[in-house]
Amino acid sequence: MTLSQSYHIPVLLHDAVNGLKIIPKGVYVDATFGGGGHSKVVLNKLSGGKLVGFDQDPDAERNLPKSDDFIFVPQNFRYLKSFLRLHSLIPVDGILADLGVSSWQFNEEERGFSYRFNGPLDMRMAQTGGATAASILNEYGVEQLTKIFREYGEIKEAYPLAMKIEAVRRNLPFESTQQLNDLLENFRSNGKKVKFKAKVFQALRIEVNDEVSAVEELLEASAEVLKPGGRLVVISYHSIEDRAVKNFMKKGKFKGEVEKDFYGNQLKPFKEITRKPILPSQEEIENNPRARSAKLRIAERVNEVSK
Repeated sequence: MTLSQSYHIPVLLHDAVNGLKIIPKGVYVDATFGGGGHSKVVLNKLSGGKLVGFDQDPDAERNLPKSDDFIFVPQNFRYLKSFLRLHSLIPVDGILADLGVSSWQFNEEERGFSYRFNGPLDMRMAQTGGATAASILNEYGVEQLTKIFREYGEIKEAYPLAMKIEAVRRNLPFESTQQLNDLLENFRSNGKKVKFKAKVFQALRIEVNDEVSAVEELLEASAEVLKPGGRLVVISYHSIEDRAVKNFMKKGKFKGEVEKDFYGNQLKPFKEITRKPILPSQEEIENNPRARSAKLRIAERVNEVSK
């Protein structure tokens, strides 16, 4: 297994890359470089083109390819438009985003992403500045905690869980994933305990990294930087991400109905290529269990780009 494969096995690899309809001299963006699995296949299809890879996690830099056609940006993909404009790379021919957390991040104890290991309650993708999962658990009020557990974890017991956290932290502030794991293990919840823990950790991770806003900013920017006929390819792993992707591709907005002009024509930047998401095969799920919740959606830019 190569370094990039140990970092993260790319999900729906060929479906995603094929969805870009790559032109050899085109300009493409891998908004979530990670282990570089998708980028490697894209680069193999380029000849005189460019691929721009974004990743805010310093660990991803160990996977950088040696290619003159590749540009790496050590930033969150929410800054996609600013960077592309700065380097006169607008418009682009395609954007690929594989949302979520890499296998490497989940398996590194000191990152604090998983309840399976004992480590600091960090969960920051960029590893510098900003709130950590520990500071959120120790400083957020009950109402704030309830909101993030309900909205980002879709947890029915959000309020009693927030109350329990508030009671526990009075005596001992949260510092480790084991402390949180112990609380969740003893907390009465409906359904499977493993799924409940995963939802709580997911909700904290989303809040720590402001993931919902970042994804929405990426989607909005994609409509501004893609050329007509350019492709947007997104792999999501939970309903919050997938709902945003689906609505934006279908309606050009995240809530409400699609807007129309005076003549009743729909005003939206994309047409859906996949009305239903592409799902991983059973074989892929068996080889890579983290692929089981993946959903791939593809859309094509239909209007002129505003620079």
